[in-house]
Order: sequence, then structure tokens, then C-alpha cells
Amino acid sequence: MHKKTATLPKIVGTGLIALDWVIRPETGSRIGAWVGGTCGNVLSILAYLDWESYPIARLNGDCASSRIRSDMEQWGVHLDWIDCHPTTDTPIIVHELRRRTDGQPRHRFSWACPYCGEPLPTFRPITLDAMANVRQSLADASVFFLDRLSRATLTLASEASALGALVVFEPSARGNKNYMTEAIDVAHVVKYAHDRLPGSADVMARSSVTLLEIQTLGDRGLIYRHRLGRGISSWEHLEAVPAPYLADTCGCGDWCTAGLISKVAHRGVEGFLCAGVPGIRAGLRYGQALAAWNCGFEGARGGMYAVPRETFSRQILELLGGIAYSTPDTCVEETSMQDFACPACSLTPTGS
Repeated sequence: MHKKTATLPKIVGTGLIALDWVIRPETGSRIGAWVGGTCGNVLSILAYLDWESYPIARLNGDCASSRIRSDMEQWGVHLDWIDCHPTTDTPIIVHELRRRTDGQPRHRFSWACPYCGEPLPTFRPITLDAMANVRQSLADASVFFLDRLSRATLTLASEASALGALVVFEPSARGNKNYMTEAIDVAHVVKYAHDRLPGSADVMARSSVTLLEIQTLGDRGLIYRHRLGRGISSWEHLEAVPAPYLADTCGCGDWCTAGLISKVAHRGVEGFLCAGVPGIRAGLRYGQALAAWNCGFEGARGGMYAVPRETFSRQILELLGGIAYSTPDTCVEETSMQDFACPACSLTPTGS
């Protein structure tokens, strides 16, 4: 676990925090079970990058939440607000790692148990019942992150913004229209995948406070525009950082988000504005390097378990410098499943 000090920047976030159950169905083997979901990944990665991370969730103490707790604790994530009432079953997402006929990796998500076929628990947002307790976490936060919407989530985002935090919104798809409009109105940074949220012309609407809009394009990189000069800038394109090795692409967008936050948001909105356009471009490029590095490992954050921190730092510098580093160890140590089983069946899977 990383040592934390009061001088480290702080992120508070709520949204999809799930247990990623990663398997290889072609061989019947499992790779492991780790914290996942956009919010879960971004906050875990930032803890890895020496931020104080505080997720807000409704974990109820089931087997999946126990696994999430132990994983987050490994990276120094703070669990003060992880079990807000009313608690509920922990979301579980099955990740199936396959290979196409050309040998390239293919990632498929499933929300059903691969053993019994029953539906697995899905996400439920925090409610207004949690507000009184979690408000105190916002006082010194540099960033508030959200990727799923509810009245409570939007209220917290608005309050965090009023306290100077940079609000980062990463929608996965269009949901409640009114909630989406309100989220964009309060978010300083809006980031989305082009194939999940196309045609978001309203992100830079006159009524919004959005300072940076990012649209990711997969292996074609990303485009972004900002409101840091006179009016809204034109779209700018950043080619992807080439990935030296390709084991799995899951989680790359989360690494990109965390990388940007880590570089430009130490002091909330004030620090973001001081970073300016050059700082934002450098932060995006750093995030792209993290995404390229992540491609070399299985699982959304597999590299965190596979290589020492000093190796990670060196390899990121090499990627930013255009250097292809030595082959990473992509064989992530398997996670014991004895503390996790599908809640719909009594079968605890074993690897083969």
C-alpha cells in the first residue's frame, strides 16, 4: 500500500464501481477478479499515481464487495464512503478474453454468470440518503469524478464545483435527458468515446461551464476542443501513442482519463486553468501513453499487478520518448476466488 500524506491531491468520485471477473472462455480458465468499472478504475489508478482517492458507493458486504475492498486497500484507496446506505449488491461484470482468427485480442463483456447463466447484479447509484455523510468529503477535493447519474450524484458534483473542485464527467451512454443536460452544465471536463456518445454538440453549449471536451477514437487517438481562449477552439487531433504490445485494450480509456487528471488537476479548477492549453495537451499525451502501456497486460489494470512501480515509470517515459521497451510480463498472477462466487449459484470457479 502507498503511504499517503496530507499534501497529496484528492479525488472524490462516484459511478460504476464493479468487480471485474476476467476469464478466458476458450480454455475455461479464469485470470482473476479485480476492481473495475470506469469510476473504480480511474480512482484506483489515481491512487497508484499517488493521489488520495475516495470512492462513494453502496457496497453491502457481499463476497464481491469484500474482493473490491481488499483490492482497493492494496493501492491505498480510502474506503470511508464505500458502503453508503441503502447498500445493495455489488455490480459484477464478466470480461471474456478471446482471440480473433488473426491472433488479435478481442474483449467481450457479459452481465450473466458463465457457470449458471443467471443475471449478475448491476449498478445502482447513490441516493439522497447518503448526502449528509458524504458532503464532508468534498471540502478539500481537487477533483470530483462521475460517470453515472442520479439526483444525489449531480447535487454532489454541483457542491464540489462550488468548492473549487474540477468536475470530470465521463458518460458511458445517453441516459436520462434532463440528468445528462444538468451533468454537462456542471462538468468542467467531459470525455466520451465516439461510438458511445456520438453527436454531442451540446457539450460546449453557451449555458455549460465545460472547459474541455474530449472524444476518444480508439486506435486513431482522440480529438479535443477547449474554452480557454476566446470562445470555443476548433477540434484538435492527437494520434494515439503506439502500443508496443497488445494483450488487451480494456481499461485504456480509464488510464487516459486518470493520466490527464494527474497532470492538470492538482489544484482543482484553478490549477487546470493555470495549466493552460500546453498543459492540457501534455496531460492528454501522458494519458495516451498510459493507455498504450496498459495494452500490454490482460485486464483493465493488469500492469499494476505485473510490474514494479519503478518499471512502470520508466516504461511510460520511454513511450513518451518514442522508445519501444522490453517485452512486459503479461501473465498476471491469478487472484484467489475463494472470497468470491456468483451470488446466483453456489459454484466457486477454479482455474484450469
